[in-house]
Amino acid sequence: MKKLLILLLTTLPTFIFSQDLYDLNRIPEIRVTFESEHWANKLHKLKVEGEKERMEATVSIDGQELKQVGVRYKGNSSYFSTQKANKSKLPFNMKADYKINGQTFPGGFGSLKLSNVFRDPSFVREALSYEIAREYVPAPRCNFVKLYVNDQYLGLYNNTESIDEEFLNRTFSDKGKDVFIKCDPEWSELPPNTCPEGDKASLMYLGEDPICYKGLYEMKKGGKTGWKQLIKLTKVLNETPDSIGNYMNVEAALWMHAFNNVLVNLDSYTGRLSHNYYLYRTPDGLFTPLIWDLNLSFGGFQYDGIKKGALTTEELQRLSPFIQYKTQNEKRPLIIQLLKNSFYRKMYVGYMHTIMEDWLVSGKYLKRAKEIQAMIDVQVLADDNKLYPYETFKKNMDKTVSVGLTKIVGIEELMEKRTEYLSAHPLMGEVPFIEKVSTLKSGDEIGIQAKVAGEEKVYLKYRKDANEPFKMVEMFDDGGHFDEVGDDKIYGELIPYVKGTQYYVIVEGGRMTKVSQMEANFQYLEVQ
Repeated sequence: MKKLLILLLTTLPTFIFSQDLYDLNRIPEIRVTFESEHWANKLHKLKVEGEKERMEATVSIDGQELKQVGVRYKGNSSYFSTQKANKSKLPFNMKADYKINGQTFPGGFGSLKLSNVFRDPSFVREALSYEIAREYVPAPRCNFVKLYVNDQYLGLYNNTESIDEEFLNRTFSDKGKDVFIKCDPEWSELPPNTCPEGDKASLMYLGEDPICYKGLYEMKKGGKTGWKQLIKLTKVLNETPDSIGNYMNVEAALWMHAFNNVLVNLDSYTGRLSHNYYLYRTPDGLFTPLIWDLNLSFGGFQYDGIKKGALTTEELQRLSPFIQYKTQNEKRPLIIQLLKNSFYRKMYVGYMHTIMEDWLVSGKYLKRAKEIQAMIDVQVLADDNKLYPYETFKKNMDKTVSVGLTKIVGIEELMEKRTEYLSAHPLMGEVPFIEKVSTLKSGDEIGIQAKVAGEEKVYLKYRKDANEPFKMVEMFDDGGHFDEVGDDKIYGELIPYVKGTQYYVIVEGGRMTKVSQMEANFQYLEVQ
């Protein structure tokens, strides 16, 4: 029997404990206690001055108490816009080992990131979006918590797992030891004017001097070597993109683009600001993009960086699958350079089709959104510090609501028409299919077989272990060599028999590809 190997494996004890803190079916209670009654003013001063310093506090999570936790405010618009409006529900970042080495929050987590649900009157965008993303790529977990500070109830917050060393340790087989980059500009530390003109964390090539990249990217781990590798990545992407597969997990990047497009997540690489993702160099030597900050998905951010001003509701509903590529926007090389490759373009369309069918056409996105809203309804009603009226919480599921001078499109209003638009798109009409993948051992070799339909070509990708990149070879129909009944839709390929070899199959159709299992980048079949 075939076994699915989860490459992104967590250890069993961590997995069990971590369910409590980020389980979407429960709402933990977090109590923060500062010694100073002027904590809010002190935290604000640190934030305004751009300091990364923190204040010490005692933090209790469902009664489990931690001493000397480091606490600071976080966010940009979510902080400054809220603070300017004289609202007390501000976003927090908490670090468990600020003073006590090795101290962690329940489940082994080193930090907490609590968001104030800024510009999401529905309250569901972030939690739902991460749930969808996790079906296809490594992504954080997210739920809700009730937050008290010095016994004052501040309200219901989003609680999103950090992408940090702990996340990498639980996710990748090398325990998060390699280059790790946050792709989000430090607006106060932009490169000097002597550098080539770039566009935030867009992966444009800006020359060989690391100073031209600092401020646009934050090197979390890697030092000088990390900057060299980032510069090499951008140079290859922009100048010799045909070899980008030797430096980046292209499929992971295409999944990210497909996710951002289908869910109209423009507060991302796809939109105006070109940010909100991480890069991590995995054991196979490839940079893997990691999605981050999804509170403005489902049309919550309406700027694509092409049109002056905000997109209309209709423009959001009919957002082109080839945004940025259609206009050949050189400031988005990770889109245009990948989609210039016809095979990558078909992979991207196939990933969009998978997400669309799984979540939009099936109506699953709306069912889950309503389930999440029903679970938190009482808590939202009781949150006197929520940024928007309770009526908008109920209404924004279906319809556009006003948030100050900004209008936030209704989730169903957006996605119902978007589903119609994408379903009717010419690219979605011809769908190849993999019915079955199996193996047949023969001496020192093993035959990988795939029964397919709608194919132009079929490929096998395989590797001996997670420390090497996948090799891709074409599979062939040899008239029955791999199949006793001679079914001409059985494709096969012989590879050396090595127990534990990871593999998957790609079928290429006229307009898209499909893979042998949904999460082909991160979940593989394994030779027994």
